[in-house]
This record gives sequence, structure tokens and C-alpha cells, in this order.
Amino acid sequence: MKTIFEKVKAGDITIEDAVEKLRHMPFEDLGFAHIDHHRQLRRGFPEVIYCPGKAIEHIIEIFSAMAEKGSNVLATRAEEHVFEALTKAKKLPKVRYEKLARAIVLEQRPIKPSKTVVPIVTAGTADLPVAAEAQVTAEIMGQRTELICDVGVAGLHRLLGHLGKFENANVIIVVAGMEGALASVVGGLVSCPVIAVPTSVGYGASFEGLSALLTMLNSCASGVTVVNIDNGFSAGVTATLINKKIEHSNN
Repeated sequence: MKTIFEKVKAGDITIEDAVEKLRHMPFEDLGFAHIDHHRQLRRGFPEVIYCPGKAIEHIIEIFSAMAEKGSNVLATRAEEHVFEALTKAKKLPKVRYEKLARAIVLEQRPIKPSKTVVPIVTAGTADLPVAAEAQVTAEIMGQRTELICDVGVAGLHRLLGHLGKFENANVIIVVAGMEGALASVVGGLVSCPVIAVPTSVGYGASFEGLSALLTMLNSCASGVTVVNIDNGFSAGVTATLINKKIEHSNN
């Protein structure tokens, strides 16, 4: 980094060239993990910790290493006992647990909220945990969101009462289980991309979300893109990337 800064000072390389070189620099080797501290530069937000399958002590050490750099930190699919272990092991006054989303959130850097709201629509109340994961993800990455709950196709008039909220949206997230038809309905009513999230909500023949996934993949409404079953995190990230790109191009 010192060499790069000296070259910038001497006029040998431009600031833009220096930034490009720094994008691919360092990571932190913890032995069991390599933390990508420069993902913020490359992607616009830091690396996210996926908790299932990791030892609690590893989660704590990764979380702490990221927090020490002053980053905002998000840990997904974290059970409450993981959060409790983290708060006992480390003093992180601003850390909080989003129970519905099963997410641990630490906001240390100011987050400049987006100008445009990202609507997150659920077919039923049982879809809320996945929608909450999408919401927490998008918000820690700087997006303003609005949750519109329980407006599935079994009572379509409930959705129609919210159409005005979709008019200015650059992207909409639709979360649905059972047959997953809500994504197609919304996709046929709006002029922006729809990110469809199938959930594992439903009785036996829903095959733990496979039925909703296949319905969404076979949507007759153009502009519907589908993420994996119960993957609210991916929907939140994708919506963020789309909304940020559009807002940046409009400035």
C-alpha cells in the first residue's frame, strides 16, 4: 500500500489505478478462515457470515475480526444461542439480534439509505422469516424497504390495495410458498424486475419449496428472476445491486 501511495504522490499512477490495485488486496488468515476485508471496495458491502455448519468459536472470531476493522457486520442463519455466546465473549454495544430473520447485525459505519424503497411482498404470514432475512440484508446494505405481508393469491384484492407502492420501485422482492403463484401475478402488474423467493412453506406435495420454485421458474410473466428456496439473503443482495446501480445512473 505504501508503494502504491508513493506512486500516486509521484504521479506515476492515477488515483483510479491505485483504487483498482487495492481492490484485490488483503485478506486476513485466521487459519480456519480467510476473511476478505476488501470485499467492501469491490462489491460495495463487506463479506457476510453464514453461520450453519460453523463452530460457535469460529463464528465469534470471524465476527470479531470484521468488527475490529470498523465494518458493519451481518451474520445470517444464526440461532439465538450463537448471539448470546457472541455477546458474552465480546463487548459489542451496537450488536443486535433480529430474531425473525435469524440474523446478527452490527452497524458501526453510517448507512446512507437509498432514495427508492424496495418493496418486499409476502404471500402469507408463514413466509415472514424469509422476507425478514431479505429485509435485514437489504437494509444493512443501505436500502430502504417496506414489508407488505399476507397478500397471496387466495385473496388477490389484498394485493391490489398496495399497487400504488410499486409504481416508483426499481425492483420488488416477492416471497411465497405453497404454489408460489404470487410472483407471476406481481410480475404481470409492474414495470420493474421481480425477484421471486420460493419458501418451504406448505403441505406434503409442496416438497419443501420445490413446488413454489418450479412455479416461479416457469412464470409466464417476463422479468421474474428466481433465487433458491428460502434464500431471502440472496434476494436482499440482488435487490440492493439493482437498486444501487439504477440510482447511481440517475445521479
